[in-house]
Amino acid sequence: MESFKIKQIKANAVNSLDDFVAEEIPFTLNISDRELVTLLCTPGDLDNLVKGFLFTSGLIKKVVQIKKIVIDQQKWTAYVELVDDIQMEELVFKRLYTSGCGRGTLFYNALDIMHRSKIKSELKIKNTLISRLMADFQKKSETYLKTGGVHSAAMANSEKILFFAEDIGRHNAIDKAIGTVLSENESFEDKILITSGRISSEVIFKMRKCQTPIVISKSAPTNQAVKLSRDMNITLVGFARGNRMNIYSGFERIEFCED
Repeated sequence: MESFKIKQIKANAVNSLDDFVAEEIPFTLNISDRELVTLLCTPGDLDNLVKGFLFTSGLIKKVVQIKKIVIDQQKWTAYVELVDDIQMEELVFKRLYTSGCGRGTLFYNALDIMHRSKIKSELKIKNTLISRLMADFQKKSETYLKTGGVHSAAMANSEKILFFAEDIGRHNAIDKAIGTVLSENESFEDKILITSGRISSEVIFKMRKCQTPIVISKSAPTNQAVKLSRDMNITLVGFARGNRMNIYSGFERIEFCED
């Protein structure tokens, strides 16, 4: 965060005050000394951002495929060495420009887009727990409470939030949370994604990649996210605020009970 002196107009009065804003950096990922992509993000938790981005983009299948990550904080560049080399030329034809902040980039295999395999999971969650998780989630981001300028993402189980991340980009925040799960050698199959941002199709593809069966957001989904969630058997919950929520797919995983 950085503080700036600003003028604020409130109730027909002009006041001078210090205001905190979220920090933004251009963060470049290099693999085998070749530039892959530049992400606009906040300068924290970058190691997990690299891991989560490589995993959800399909460039690695397991975190052990990463030999080394070196982050240069002077140039805001990550130098990544993988156990097996990637044919970088092929990636030019496998880019999907996402609806995320700053026109994010997702690398994908065309077969992954066409093959929408269903997630099989016995995980269930009470609607009252969803409300409690979301209430806890919204209190965790000190940066948001001070700046209002970041998105948050978390991985939870059927009891509590386990891993929390934040970033100016909703996809970056999700990738950071995913990277933390990878760093801790945890399973995704019994996890729940919680996000502050809009749920679009690329978020659902990330969760299919992770085999995470439940996605919860305080915001809205897109029509493609709803369709994909139904195709892939992912439980999609939007507008989770207080004791209200909209369940767009996978209602069978929600155990309804009154407070």
